[in-house]
Formats: sequence, structure tokens, C-alpha cells
Amino acid sequence: MYIQVMRLKDDGKSSIGTLMINGVFECFTLEDTHNEPKIYGKTRIPAGKYNIELRNAGRMTLKYSDRFYFHKGMLWLRNVENFEYVYIHTGNDEDDTDGCLLLGYGCYSTDNSQSVLKSVAAYIDIYPKIADAILRGEEVTIEII
Repeated sequence: MYIQVMRLKDDGKSSIGTLMINGVFECFTLEDTHNEPKIYGKTRIPAGKYNIELRNAGRMTLKYSDRFYFHKGMLWLRNVENFEYVYIHTGNDEDDTDGCLLLGYGCYSTDNSQSVLKSVAAYIDIYPKIADAILRGEEVTIEII
């Protein structure tokens, strides 16, 4: 499975983008803003290609297992330089990201803020597609542009 995130707009606090799976638009994304040097929990990951695996440990895994009956582990972007646990998860604005990718079925952008909308609905639809591919043994790659 090939996932592509195309970053569209960075307002200095967050970045809005689109997420496609195998060339098909699925939803919008929100990440933290770009910054050099990287600031832990406040900046987005570098553009590049990363493998996604399921992570079945940690606070987020427990939280999401309680929240979503279908949860099989966090969608974990591996080998991200200067970042350890980068996930794809729910949330609406830069306060929810901590360097991770948030999903949403809509987006909102003004001069003062950006957010994604209907994040839980997007996660419920998109998570199984990715998790099931991993469980089938497929290589799942995400490219962030």
C-alpha cells in the first residue's frame, strides 16, 4: 500500500495537507508547522518516505483500544529522524498533533488558525484500510511531500 501526504499550506502554527491511498484521495491531514531546528512536540516530521507498522504498546495504544473496538495498534511511522513515536490519529488542531498526522474529512483555514474536521469519522474509515493491509503482510509506505 502506498500512502501519499501532500502538504498544502503552513500558517506558522500548523500544516494542512491531503492524504491519498494508492492514488485515491481519502481525507485531509493536519500536522504541526515546519521549524529548523526541530522542536519536540511542536514541529512536523521531515518530508520523506517511511514505513508504517502497528505499535501495540504505550499510552496511546491503551487509549485507542478503549475508544475503538476495531483497534489493532497505533499506525506508527518508522525511522523518522529526530522523532520516536509518530502516529496517524484523531485530533483537530495543532494542540492535538505533537508531531503526528491528524486525519479529517474537512479542513478549516483562516489567517489565525487551521484545523481538520470530522477527524473521528475519517479515522474510523481509514484506519482499517491501513491496519488490515499491515496485518495481511503488505508493506505499507507513506511518502510526505
